[in-house]
Amino acid sequence: MSLRERLRTLSTSHGGRRLRLPAVIAVIGAVGAVGAGVAFGAKPSMVDLVTGPIIVNAKPLAGFDRVTRDKTKFGKLTWRGGLVLTSPSEYFGGWSGLVLDPDGKGFFSISDAGAWMDGKLAYDTKGSPSGMTDVRMGAIQSKAGDPLSRKRDSDAEGLTLAEGTTQNGRAFISFERKHRITRYDIKDGELSAARGNVSLPKSSRDMPANGGFEAIAVLRGGANEGKLVAFSEHMRDDEGRYVGWIWMGKERPRKFFMTNDGDYDITDAAALLDGSLLVLERRFRFSEGVSMRLRHIKAAQLRPGKVIDADILVAADGAREIDNMEGLATHVAPNGDTIVTMISDDNYNHTLQRTLLLQFSISAADLAGTQGGSKADGH
Repeated sequence: MSLRERLRTLSTSHGGRRLRLPAVIAVIGAVGAVGAGVAFGAKPSMVDLVTGPIIVNAKPLAGFDRVTRDKTKFGKLTWRGGLVLTSPSEYFGGWSGLVLDPDGKGFFSISDAGAWMDGKLAYDTKGSPSGMTDVRMGAIQSKAGDPLSRKRDSDAEGLTLAEGTTQNGRAFISFERKHRITRYDIKDGELSAARGNVSLPKSSRDMPANGGFEAIAVLRGGANEGKLVAFSEHMRDDEGRYVGWIWMGKERPRKFFMTNDGDYDITDAAALLDGSLLVLERRFRFSEGVSMRLRHIKAAQLRPGKVIDADILVAADGAREIDNMEGLATHVAPNGDTIVTMISDDNYNHTLQRTLLLQFSISAADLAGTQGGSKADGH
């Protein structure tokens, strides 16, 4: 679910009373003032999008903290750099899923309007992201090879590589509204027509229409290497915990659960080489605007039926350079640090919101040293 839909849900019922649209707009203005703009932009149709190159302009962020620009340590993460991305293309925006090649350069992304984008991340001499090159866009296609024209079909939210690279490989994309996880090929950087759907757990039928498979990942190591994991954005158990599933070979997908002590929503997940998993979360409240949080699930915790109290690596609010953070990718630096890259969904609201690309590092020692339920934050 985009932040736009989340706001609409909140605007119909807040504290037991209905809010009129002018009041909601006033709140939006206040939120925008603290750097957490909310969406009412219109998603473009991708029916007429012709696969080809686009221009993406990148403006470096001076720092992650809006006041103390030279601060680099936030929770367990170390700031590497970030970009504000813009494009003259009317189709650019809404990025909800992201994967990177092992070198951290080749990237592939999807939007919740039904588009894909590929290209290369450029870095400066200090190792900070500096821009995007060789960028192309195209429409996500049905099995028949047609662009996904209906909103209920085109709401792509999660992306993961099953094998290969962003230039040549196989990928899964998850969709909500019409809930499904679909297989695709990537050849020479272009996404194929849909190749078929993954068998879904019966329990996923209980997911809200606009709160489905928001995050998916193929595990990259450990006992569960190669297995697919998915989270619902808004499906909760009786204790308010997140519901996830793990595909156990020929068995039907089986549930597991993750604690949620802050009323967040999951927006993405990314697998690490040791079999563990990073999970990106977002929260919107009228009183505080948008917040984000990154958590770590250890490999040994990923078991069917398990209730996982995942580590908190960082949390951030409007005092930091964040927006509606929805895409998450990882790669490993030559020194062994895990590099974490996030991208935001601007909801095609180019006035109040931004497409941000943020990059951090976390050492192997910090990853190994986190404890379940740790309250690491960005303050």
